[in-house]
Amino acid sequence: MSDTSDPTTIRPFTIEFADSELDDLRQRILAARWPEEETVKDQSQGTPLATLQALAQYWASEYDWRKVEGKLKALPNFMTEIDGLDIHFIHVRSRHEDALPLLVTHGWPGSVIEQLKIIEPLASPTAHGGNASDAFHLVVPSMPGYGFSGKPTEPGWNPKRMARAWGELMKRLGYTRYAAQGGDWGAIVTEQMGVQEPEGLIGFHTNMANAVPPDIMAAIEGGQPLPSDTNLSPEENEAVEQLRSAYADVPYAYEMGTAPQSLAGLVDSPVGLAAFMLDHDWQSLEMISRSFAGQPEGLTRDDVLDNITLFWLTRTPVSAARLYWENAQAGISFFGAKGVKLPVAVSVFPTEMYRPPKSWVEKAYPNLIHYNKLPKGGHFAAWEQPEYFVDDVRTGLRSLRQ
Repeated sequence: MSDTSDPTTIRPFTIEFADSELDDLRQRILAARWPEEETVKDQSQGTPLATLQALAQYWASEYDWRKVEGKLKALPNFMTEIDGLDIHFIHVRSRHEDALPLLVTHGWPGSVIEQLKIIEPLASPTAHGGNASDAFHLVVPSMPGYGFSGKPTEPGWNPKRMARAWGELMKRLGYTRYAAQGGDWGAIVTEQMGVQEPEGLIGFHTNMANAVPPDIMAAIEGGQPLPSDTNLSPEENEAVEQLRSAYADVPYAYEMGTAPQSLAGLVDSPVGLAAFMLDHDWQSLEMISRSFAGQPEGLTRDDVLDNITLFWLTRTPVSAARLYWENAQAGISFFGAKGVKLPVAVSVFPTEMYRPPKSWVEKAYPNLIHYNKLPKGGHFAAWEQPEYFVDDVRTGLRSLRQ
């Protein structure tokens, strides 16, 4: 029996929110004060008013948080203290004992809800079109400041520190040989694990490869022309333009990276929180707008609101935003190559913010074991296109199995 007085033990965690909190949420949505409509016909001014009002109407009158809460509660949830902070994680062991342990990290504006659609297919492949030899034991943590994990009370919880914490988590769970996976911030944390090479990590899969050559990344981050002697292929030139567009289209990242505490209003207004979280990148916003306009999409209205509601109920908009500030203080590039030597598998989804050419990926990861371009999906691949995602994770990491 574990010693529950020791915070570093692994202890069960129960998810529970009172009806009064959900009632308060609905009242705040219904009391929203609306701005005037945007003066353009596109998304260039941010989240369209029509999308936000459709979201609010559904959120207040039809949406049921208890459905996703039930899904979360049905999974084994745990808490343990690492480096002075409580870390929440979902831990699903496959019934196939020779399964490969896999640590999966979410991003922003995400949470463990991003991974709910992939847990069962990865852990129970024979029930989802796969073979027993493709099974994984899943460990899905909430990043510090996100979801049910603790909120840092001191500076320093950047991706490097998270990577060290994840290594400790897997060690604490008794896994001596495991792989990792990540997208968005999860990709950056996973890359840092790849650099640190904690004992037991044998390789990783990423759907946001940190593969941009240093000189090109420096020019893009500095808003400067590429070096005069740069000779790029058409695919590489296209990736450069995608990156320049991405850096020009992320006002939320600048705000969170410079003044996260100024976003205090997101903890007070659910509609304000939704407006901010929807505007991640233009392709995702277009997809979500179509969903709230009644068109079937990879993300349903419930998918989107499950995640926003979790941020609201856990009061984590600002604590989550601080990761951008922490990363800026640490000087970690979002997309630049990190010097990883471990085996790496890469999936490229067609509406991701930037699509890394294989030429860059091969240089960034000298031990590249898989590179594949998927036919459908974008930045939130596991959440939006779980079938494509699961299949490529299985394929990409297959060579790492004993």
